[in-house]
Amino acid sequence: MTDLARLAGRAAAVPLGTLARRRPGKPMHPRGAVLGAAVVRTGAVPDWGVPWLTGPAREAAVVRLSRGAGLPAPLPDLLGLAVRLPDGDRPVDLLLSTTGRGRWTRFLPVPRVDAAAAYSSIMGYRSAAGTLRLAAVPETPARIPSDPGPLAADAPGTAFTLLVARGALGEWVPFGRLELGAPAGEVDPDVRFDAVRNPPPGLVADGPMARFRAPAYAAAREGRGGHPQE
Repeated sequence: MTDLARLAGRAAAVPLGTLARRRPGKPMHPRGAVLGAAVVRTGAVPDWGVPWLTGPAREAAVVRLSRGAGLPAPLPDLLGLAVRLPDGDRPVDLLLSTTGRGRWTRFLPVPRVDAAAAYSSIMGYRSAAGTLRLAAVPETPARIPSDPGPLAADAPGTAFTLLVARGALGEWVPFGRLELGAPAGEVDPDVRFDAVRNPPPGLVADGPMARFRAPAYAAAREGRGGHPQE
């Protein structure tokens, strides 16, 4: 499985590198909206040896909500929720995609139209407590268009519950809240994320998805002059 994931990532890196050189902007998730945000960690989780999860804190963040393939609305697309937390010399980047919410469907990417949807890391994180996965689900039912312009207007004020699950099929445990704020100036400034190189403290991106992403991200960075990619 490890070798297959790396080989698949290297195969994907070839077209992504070409696309990054030829396509202005981002080769992946090209259309999105960037918002100011806050991440509030409650610390109300079991002591799994990961202080980042158990230590209560409120941090300013930058969020990008995006359409994965850049398909025009109202077509469904695989939506992305990227979160950046400034943390000294190295930021913390979280990349979540629209998925199902069940024990098995949490691993399945699901195209959506509405940005107020369930998102999961799909990728696992190695930790002192074993493999962990992260998710975000909207706190209240709402319809937020995923097209960048309307999204930037309608998303401020939306809140997501942040969840963590232990093991492949563990129960989701709330550990915080993501509060979306106002757009960060222009609708989609050039903010890049890298979940493999910038995981939360105490977590290491691991598993087939991380091994797939690493060469694909590297090719996209090289194609765009060394800048991290979403």
